[in-house]
Amino acid sequence: MGTVTLGVSIAVPEPHGSLLQERRAGFGDPAAHAIPTHVTLVPPTEVDHDRLPEIEAHLAGVAADSLPFAIRLSGTGTFRPLSPVVFVTLAEGTAGCDRLQARLRDEAGPLVRELQFPYHPHVTVAHGIAEEAMDRAYEELADYEAAWTCCSFALYEQGADGVWRKLYDYEFGSGRPVAAVPCQGGSPVHTP
Repeated sequence: MGTVTLGVSIAVPEPHGSLLQERRAGFGDPAAHAIPTHVTLVPPTEVDHDRLPEIEAHLAGVAADSLPFAIRLSGTGTFRPLSPVVFVTLAEGTAGCDRLQARLRDEAGPLVRELQFPYHPHVTVAHGIAEEAMDRAYEELADYEAAWTCCSFALYEQGADGVWRKLYDYEFGSGRPVAAVPCQGGSPVHTP
C-alpha cells in the first residue's frame, strides 16, 4: 500500500499558533502555511501505510499514561550556524516534552528512529531563509511570551503537496484519539 510520512507534535494552541504562523510567514518562510505551529516530539518519519493501526495504538497507549504539564514559551534561540533555524524557546515544559518523545520513540515501539541532532524542544519561527530575515525573527520575537497546559499531542501526516495535516489529537489520561484539523490562518484543512 506504500508509505506515509508522519510526525508527532504538540500543537501550539490559539491564539498563539496562528500568531506565530503569521509571523513566520511575515519573515518570508515559504513553509509557514504548510506546517502548523508545534513542538516536535517525533520528527518526520516515513513508515509503511500498513503500520498505521499499530502506530495509532502506540500513541494512544503513551497518551493514556501521560499527565498534563505546563508549557511556557519565552524569547528566542537559534541553531545557527549548525542548522538555519530560529525558534521560540521553551522556558518551561522541556522535561515533559523529553519524556514524551523518549516514550514515543522507544525501541520496543513502532516509531523507533535515530535523531539527526540531540532532542531540543522548541517552536520554529524561521527555517532556511535569508540571514537578514533570520536575524529579524530572532530580534522581533525576543520578548515573546505564551503559556498553556499541555493536555495532548497530535499525529500529523505530510501530504504529497508538502502540507502537514493533523489527523488526531491524543488526550492525556484517556489516550482517546480525537479527529482534528488545524485551524491556523492559511493552513489547508483535511478531514480523515
